[in-house]
Amino acid sequence: MTQQSVAERLLNWAKDAGAEADLIVNESRSLSLKALNGALEEHNANSALTLGLRVVHENRVGTAYSEATDEDALRFMLDQALMNARYSEARPEEQIAPVSALEKAPPEDLNPEDETEIETRIQFAIELESRLAGKERIRNVPYNGVSDVIRSREVYSTQGAAVMQSERMQYAYAMPLAADGDDTAMQAAMQAGRHFGDLDLDALIDLAYRRSTELLGAGPVATGHYDVLFDANVQAQLFQAFSQMWSGKWAQDGINPFRDRLGKTVFDDRLTIVDRPRVTDGLAYAAFDAEGVPTQETQLVKQGCLTTLIHNTATGRHFGVSSTGHAARTAKTSLNVGLHQLFVLPGPDSEADLSADTYLVISKLDGLHSGINPVSGEFSCGASGALYRDGERVQMVRGITVAGNLYKMLNQVRAVGDSVRWDDQKQSCMAPIRFMELAVSGA
Repeated sequence: MTQQSVAERLLNWAKDAGAEADLIVNESRSLSLKALNGALEEHNANSALTLGLRVVHENRVGTAYSEATDEDALRFMLDQALMNARYSEARPEEQIAPVSALEKAPPEDLNPEDETEIETRIQFAIELESRLAGKERIRNVPYNGVSDVIRSREVYSTQGAAVMQSERMQYAYAMPLAADGDDTAMQAAMQAGRHFGDLDLDALIDLAYRRSTELLGAGPVATGHYDVLFDANVQAQLFQAFSQMWSGKWAQDGINPFRDRLGKTVFDDRLTIVDRPRVTDGLAYAAFDAEGVPTQETQLVKQGCLTTLIHNTATGRHFGVSSTGHAARTAKTSLNVGLHQLFVLPGPDSEADLSADTYLVISKLDGLHSGINPVSGEFSCGASGALYRDGERVQMVRGITVAGNLYKMLNQVRAVGDSVRWDDQKQSCMAPIRFMELAVSGA
């Protein structure tokens, strides 16, 4: 029985019970390899299927999930969702999206055939670990791996939605432990792509080795205020940690700090920020959201001015606007909103502008999610990286704390680079931003 026929059966039962409903079907297959001491340590092949049902009955919403598709499991899931709806508060704004579409994302772009032999993948994993472990000042490589993941997402509803997307992602990563006497350091390196051939073993080894060994002997800088550039990964992590600034759900709940700033300048006028879910170069491509609503490019900030928040159909209905195609819901959670692929577009400033005078480049933030307040914008995290002067590295840095307010920082910008860069996971693509005078606690 296909997932679509399972969905049709379940949704017909929901309609017979007097409810509207939608169903998310998440399915994945993965192969993960890890090496230790020059041999394969782990070889895991996994598959998973999860169905998440949401029902709307008499303006009340209930959810339930199942990992089985037999009739008893499906009927139990429906009964649970209806019971949860019965005891929930009325939410008249949350309805099943009026989507009547059949869309399938192009498989040749997202889920390419890959006939790489398992022996080739195993050899890659073993060489990644053993060649790194054999390098000078590398004690061991406790964290390493090679993965091939194929996942699909389907959304069906009593309103006629039937959308599906299948994608393939290949990853390789390593985090070697570098040591020089009692001084130790670790820094991760990752590569990602849709084809196994996108992974470059030599480049990954060189990057992981350089990132870890460079921190040996590093120390703090003097306490003070410094201009700061975050590397591509850390800048992406920082925006992700504060992504609720775009949330229509937070605005509906009254806690989004930008809820009353639409059409107003919120950031430096060199900043234009967009969500581009259909850029196939990224690994967070999405043809539709968790309600089955088709996605499209959404401009969030234009030259510093806030142009929109992100919405699902419920938050859109609350504010009298259309969904922006940003509904977010897993099979086990309730309806929310979320970004897809965030882009900070190129600014006017050259590499010389980014690298003038003295500044810090931060390559790692520790405790980011525990050291932030997404409502106020405040954060304070341990950090490591390097101190630069006029583009030349002065010293490697660790043992410092960087603190600031991201919302204020985005108004205190020294330069916005004229090129963009993907983070290692290919989830976001951003121009580098040089922030002015962040507080740094060091020696």
